[in-house]
Amino acid sequence: MDEILRRQRRVKIAATLGPASDNRMVIRDLFLSGADIFRLNLSHGTHADITRRFKIIRDIEAEVERPICIMADLQGPKLRCGRFKRGMANLLEGNTFSFDLDKSLGDDTRVCLPHHEIFQALKIGSILLIDDGKIRLQVLTCGEDRALLTVLVGGVISDNKGVNVPDVILPVAALSEKDRTDLEFVCDLGVDWLALSFVQRPQDVEEARKLVKGRAAILSKIEKPAAVEAFDSILE
Repeated sequence: MDEILRRQRRVKIAATLGPASDNRMVIRDLFLSGADIFRLNLSHGTHADITRRFKIIRDIEAEVERPICIMADLQGPKLRCGRFKRGMANLLEGNTFSFDLDKSLGDDTRVCLPHHEIFQALKIGSILLIDDGKIRLQVLTCGEDRALLTVLVGGVISDNKGVNVPDVILPVAALSEKDRTDLEFVCDLGVDWLALSFVQRPQDVEEARKLVKGRAAILSKIEKPAAVEAFDSILE
C-alpha cells in the first residue's frame, strides 16, 4: 500500500490482537495489509502477554522503518450480577425479574446485584443490558436495595454476567483499581494511545489525563447515551 495514501486516509483501521494474531508473522502481515493501529485489549491477557505483543510491534516498526501506532484499551468499570443456585436462570420475555443487594444465590425470579450505586441511579423506565446486550430488561419499580424489571428480550443469565445501564449516569469511578494499575503499566511501556472505556462525562477524561501525565494520547470511547449527550464537553 502506498504510504502517502495510507497516511491521508481519514478512516483508520485498528486491529485488535488476540490468540489468533499472537505471533510476529501475522502481526507483520496485518500491518502490511493496511492496519494503522494495533489495539492491546487489557480486558484479556496478562501484562506479560501485552509486553510481548508490544515488543513484537516495535520490532516490526524498526524493520519496516515506518511508525506503527499502539493503543492500549482499558477495561473500564465492570458491573456484574451475583451467582445462581443452578449456575444460571432462564429469563422469559414478558416475565418479571428482580435485582437486589441480598447476597444469597439467585433463581428464576431474582439475583444479587452487588453495586448499591446502580440502585441509587436507576429510575422507572431505565434499561438494563445483560451479557453484552443479549438480555434486555426495563425497570418497573426501584428502591435503594431492589429493582423490579420486566424482561424485554429473554435468555439465559448465568453467574457473574456483566450488567450495563446505558441510559443512566452511574456514580462510579471512571477508572477501577485494575484500570489504574494497567494505565501505569502501559504508559511506562510506551504505548501511543490510551483508550478509555465507558466514558460518561468530561471529568472521566480529566482524571485519566492527570494520571497519564503526557505519556500517551487519550481516546474516549463513546458507547453510552450519556457520553453522546456530553460529547462536546468530552471532546473539549
